[in-house]
Amino acid sequence: MPLFTRGKNKIELNENGQFAVECARKLLSEATETIRQVKTFDARRKTIIVKSCAPAPLWELLKKLGESCPEMTISSNICRNEEVLAAWEEDACDVAILPFPLETGESRKFMEEHLFVCVPKDHKLAEYKELTFAEINGFNFLLRSELGFWDTLCRQKMPASKFLVQTEEFAFQELIQSSSLPCFNTDYGLLRLHTGYSDRVNIHLTDHEANVTFYIAVKKGCRVLQ
Repeated sequence: MPLFTRGKNKIELNENGQFAVECARKLLSEATETIRQVKTFDARRKTIIVKSCAPAPLWELLKKLGESCPEMTISSNICRNEEVLAAWEEDACDVAILPFPLETGESRKFMEEHLFVCVPKDHKLAEYKELTFAEINGFNFLLRSELGFWDTLCRQKMPASKFLVQTEEFAFQELIQSSSLPCFNTDYGLLRLHTGYSDRVNIHLTDHEANVTFYIAVKKGCRVLQ
């Protein structure tokens, strides 16, 4: 069928040709999208997506994944509890780490972590052997960013406190060395990361919310830790 109207020194698309161009554009767009979807599908098969409510269990899991799944790409995020739950329910992650078990029974205990207050030796809180959130409410604290569950918990339990949040680890460490502000530590940090400071003391928080058991849930078909 004719697609062009030919004239003297000129050629133009006729109506057939204009319609053919529209169809061709759709085909090219669909082909491009098909290629993108296939590549995305392939990448997804080679990627384990982890959503964690806190740093420590994520770090522990990443070490295990590096040993058990060296051929896989790991994509991870630290999120609030509700964000981890939403990702799990929407099948937007393969692994979910939460400070409580899923109601569906798909999770199991992974690790425990206990929160400490870390203060200079001459701080008024340094004389205590144990503390509660109620006793430290009103004190201002240094706080790291991307703490997930811990950030939410501290703000909820200490509404009268203000938090100086640091996004960079170097700046945070410098402030700890030079500032009199309290900060938080955990037994994981003390034992695994050696985040004890010679000029500071660590005081255990006795509230049950500060002593957490983390649970891990793994989607069926994902061979993480299986």
